[in-house]
Amino acid sequence: MSRRSLTLLKNLARSANGSAIQTRSVTYMPRPGDGAPRAVTLIPGDGIGPLVTNAVEQVMEAMHAPIYFEKYDVHGEMSRMPPEVMESIRKNKVCLKGGLKTPVGGGVSSLNVQLRKELDLFASLVNCFNLPGLPTRHENVDIVVIRENTEGEYAGLEHEVVPGVVESLKVITKFCSERIAKYAFEYAYLNNRKKVTAVHKANIMKLADGLFLESCREVAKKYPSITYNEIIVDNCCMQLVAKPEQFDVMVTPNLYGNLVANTAAGIAGGTGVMPGGNVGADHAVFEQGASAGNVGKDKIVRENKANPVALLLSSAMMLRHLQFPSFADRLETAVKRVISEGKCRTKDLGGQSTTQEVVDAVIANLE
Repeated sequence: MSRRSLTLLKNLARSANGSAIQTRSVTYMPRPGDGAPRAVTLIPGDGIGPLVTNAVEQVMEAMHAPIYFEKYDVHGEMSRMPPEVMESIRKNKVCLKGGLKTPVGGGVSSLNVQLRKELDLFASLVNCFNLPGLPTRHENVDIVVIRENTEGEYAGLEHEVVPGVVESLKVITKFCSERIAKYAFEYAYLNNRKKVTAVHKANIMKLADGLFLESCREVAKKYPSITYNEIIVDNCCMQLVAKPEQFDVMVTPNLYGNLVANTAAGIAGGTGVMPGGNVGADHAVFEQGASAGNVGKDKIVRENKANPVALLLSSAMMLRHLQFPSFADRLETAVKRVISEGKCRTKDLGGQSTTQEVVDAVIANLE
């Protein structure tokens, strides 16, 4: 046998064992003009918001991402979102924001809720998953919580009937329930997810949550390849902390989704590392996925030790939404590599690194 033939056989043997397989990624073929830089509205927000949004700005500049920011100074104490900000988001169709502080009690409504309602951002998506190298109590966690974003207890319809008696209305409509259910099943289908779980309290709220369940069941019939099941919200919370790996995609009314997403985020590694976004038919707003710790924490701000990972991963979701998948992949890979190495971690992840040190590490790991 010739030396050349022997070499070919050895190469084939190595390929069969998977040790020397040369692979090419599938080429993303953009439409003409897709590579033009895109404007993105940027709202730094309150508390740690300016720190983590600045981290995103630095990383985007370092990897020459085809976006540029239109920055606006907005704070949670404002009574309304400034008109120029809404005009910018409607024009750009995409926004990246830090947390906006919502006053507790009183008559000031949440700017976060206002933004979602005015832009009809009906779907909130939070992806809670284990990051390699970050120890947690549970493994194989990869949960996507899809939450109806415009009604339920967040409808804001409440009043004082008589002194000492307040009535608050929970609004559930068939239209919004079917819309969020369809989004959840479409997401599962397009992302090769296997199961959708509807979270409810229909054993008590038989009409309101019953309507939500009825809508989910009708939509589920149109997706026979995806397993559909239901779980009562209190049992859901218990199952999440006991065996979270059983969940895949979860679809919920408004309030339950907020609770479930934050619980799942805490299980999978903490609120500082979970990305998220809010999307409607025309607009999308990307922010830290789990709200706990998103604002406040004055000591963290003074020490410059806010965790930028969640918003960096949210900005990767944004890049993918803008049809820039290779930039999204580069950013996600760099962030996961920094977490896996474990040298640069903020206090919430067991380290003592500053925000800037994490940013510098991510930039150093960009390919």
